[in-house]
Amino acid sequence: MTSKNWAGNLSYSASGLLQPTSVDELREMVAATPRIRALGSRHSFNRIADTTAVQVSTAGIPLDLSIDPVGRTVTVGGGARYGEFARQLDRAGWALHNLASLPHISVAGAIATGTHGSGDRNGCLSTEVAALEIVTADGGTLTLRRGDPDFDGAVVSLGALGVVSRVTLDIELAFEVRQDLFANLPRASLTDHFDEITASAYSVSLFTTWGEVGADPVWIKSRMDALAAAPTSGEIFGAHRVPVQRSPLAEAPAVNTTVQGGVPGAWWDRLPHFALEYTPSNGEELQTEYLVPRRHAIDAFEAVRALAPRLRPHLLVSELRTVAADDLWLSPSHSEDCAGIHFTWQQHIPEVAALLPDLDAALAPFGSRPHWGKLFDTDPGRMPQLYPRLTEFRELAERLDPGHKFRNEFVDRWLFDA
Repeated sequence: MTSKNWAGNLSYSASGLLQPTSVDELREMVAATPRIRALGSRHSFNRIADTTAVQVSTAGIPLDLSIDPVGRTVTVGGGARYGEFARQLDRAGWALHNLASLPHISVAGAIATGTHGSGDRNGCLSTEVAALEIVTADGGTLTLRRGDPDFDGAVVSLGALGVVSRVTLDIELAFEVRQDLFANLPRASLTDHFDEITASAYSVSLFTTWGEVGADPVWIKSRMDALAAAPTSGEIFGAHRVPVQRSPLAEAPAVNTTVQGGVPGAWWDRLPHFALEYTPSNGEELQTEYLVPRRHAIDAFEAVRALAPRLRPHLLVSELRTVAADDLWLSPSHSEDCAGIHFTWQQHIPEVAALLPDLDAALAPFGSRPHWGKLFDTDPGRMPQLYPRLTEFRELAERLDPGHKFRNEFVDRWLFDA
């Protein structure tokens, strides 16, 4: 049985796909299967979810949303997509602190890879996790809560510890957001005022193709309950307000994006860039992302810019964002406030693959960590240096999965053979 990821750049090698409709059924399947790999919403571009054995999807397990207003948490099935339950949460008066640019992704897949949104003070989506229920190799369930000894190692786990069946997330009171776009930020403004620009709102994204213009557009998401609810000026550091709806991708229809133009709306309908009802981003594309320590951001940008003549023929757009530090062992933003440098490529598979080693080499001096769900070609030997808790993670994995039921070639290469 062969299936593809959402962008169509790879076919999975799995011999079959299991689709349980309850946690009990999932437990039985995991216990009875010698090798198994969890498959999320397929919004990844590498073989992190692949296996030559059997894949299992938890998308068919009921959402079973449960809100704890006292503890300020919500619990959902691991296979739930953010866009599927965010509106229910909002109707009950609650919100998540942040969302990724795509609401199409599954909770378990997003937290397992350290996927993030943007904002100087916003941690990645994995930092919302208050508790995890994991189906372990023997079909049992293990619940880990924030503060437990193994918790920080289990949240961003690349699926190597078991299958996440339920996730409890922190929530806060629902809020509204407005989005304002600004065009043609001068390159000097990006270099000289990057910190001020990213601090100007709750969430800021800067899009670039590494030409003479620093960023176009600058996408600013402002919470309406903040003291400075939104930009009041028609310009920001030399970039001018965009009066019409735009996609960050030059040729993509603006209707695919969430509402801009300074119109306030619910958090779930503004924090993502793309609307759930439409094909996310460009559809057929490739993606790469590196997170670099915030203190190296400008130097890292210039290192990428030096490669621009080679990158640009294959690039749709790059996005620059910021992510707050966290304590999760395998998070790309572990212990460091980071700047994310994201590349959305045309689906030029061999050409992009040929670029990746040089892109990695250009960013390696700045302590860059690749996004686990994107395309990258980092030297596996760098991983122990990049992730100082990697040895402890290996010990945790060996304890929870001594028979290596949940391993695959991807996690072996990047986590266990490094």
